[in-house]
Amino acid sequence: MSERPTSRLSGFYNQTLRERLATVAAWAELSDADLAALRAGLSVEQADRMVENALGLFALPLGLGANFLVNGRNYLVPMVVEEPSVIAAVSNAARLARAGGGFAAGSSEPVMIGQVQLLDVPDPERAAQAVLAAQQQLAALIDPLHPSILRAGGGLRGVEVRQLPDTPVGPMTIVHLLLDCRDAMGANAVNSAAEVAAPLLESLTGGRARLRILSNLSDRRLAWATCRIPVSVFAGGDLEAVEVARGVAEANAFAWADPYRAATHNKGIMNGIDPVAIATGNDWRALEAGAHAYAARDGQYRALTDWRVVTDGDEPALAGRIELPLAVGIVGGATRVHPAAQVALKILGVASARELAELMAAVGLAQNLSALRALATEGIQSGHMALHARHVALAAGAPDELVEQVAARLRAEGQIRAARAAEIVAELTGHLS
Repeated sequence: MSERPTSRLSGFYNQTLRERLATVAAWAELSDADLAALRAGLSVEQADRMVENALGLFALPLGLGANFLVNGRNYLVPMVVEEPSVIAAVSNAARLARAGGGFAAGSSEPVMIGQVQLLDVPDPERAAQAVLAAQQQLAALIDPLHPSILRAGGGLRGVEVRQLPDTPVGPMTIVHLLLDCRDAMGANAVNSAAEVAAPLLESLTGGRARLRILSNLSDRRLAWATCRIPVSVFAGGDLEAVEVARGVAEANAFAWADPYRAATHNKGIMNGIDPVAIATGNDWRALEAGAHAYAARDGQYRALTDWRVVTDGDEPALAGRIELPLAVGIVGGATRVHPAAQVALKILGVASARELAELMAAVGLAQNLSALRALATEGIQSGHMALHARHVALAAGAPDELVEQVAARLRAEGQIRAARAAEIVAELTGHLS
């Protein structure tokens, strides 16, 4: 893998839009066509071929998360998100993590679960034995369905049987088909596998197949990331560095113990992961479902991250870890047909779906660090509202050439309110007239 320039882009946010495009074009060796795809995105004609009853387009900002160092490799991270402060926050956290060597990340094999629901099974135990003994027969049916996955080394990896003896409609036997999808997200492949396997499973069990579909709790397809940041990095401000680090750990402990806090904690993690999924044409709704289900795997909904103050030699460090299901792909689906998604993948430079999942885990951990650090120090609203000022200025009708001026006035006055923005707009446009 070729060496890439550093992703530490100091002052990137101060550049003009044209300058930022030029910087990224040079960094990722983008062509004029790539830049045009970033500027234009999807055409109405392409949208009409992608979804039913298309009417037009709904655009969201595509920005760039900077400063990421993951497994020793530099990344610039395309992110599609409308919420102010997300990209700035994740970039700042990635900068902090570089002081400890960046993020280390890993992932399991890209195995998805297809479920076949069987009802009216006369002998569940005997049925389970018959299904487990028929794995080769099932593989002979399933593997030829997707030759590209098979050529890449994927295919059926195993079969499991689960019994649900007590449901509102009676006992059920559930068969799990474990399919290695390689660089595809795999939803279509898994659904096809479940459907083609259903008649054989009915024959083996004497039951009646009903649902045949993938599970979005893709807990065989996990990604994780860790970092260890010297506590001294958090120096500055009103609190001592060790107090900031301890505050992050204490905030995480709150989310581990309390589902009400955990819901917001994990939403913040997905603030980082979802924008990368959208930018690369992946199914962010599936990722949300899998992440939140995984957070409740022990019977209580908990934080997806763990932060602790540890000792590295003579200096304490803040150690963080995240683990969650991340079923993403770099081939097929919207990734293949959306021109901006293709350019986003080119900027990322990932070589596999597993590499993309590992990077996304690091982004989620970075976003979480930024949020917890803010909560443990000045509170979440200070930075968020400062960046929100531009939205308020736009909503108040500020012309493009006055947006930054109105936002700066709002920040300086500490009154980031629509009514005050409208007054400033009236004042400035009155001077212009």
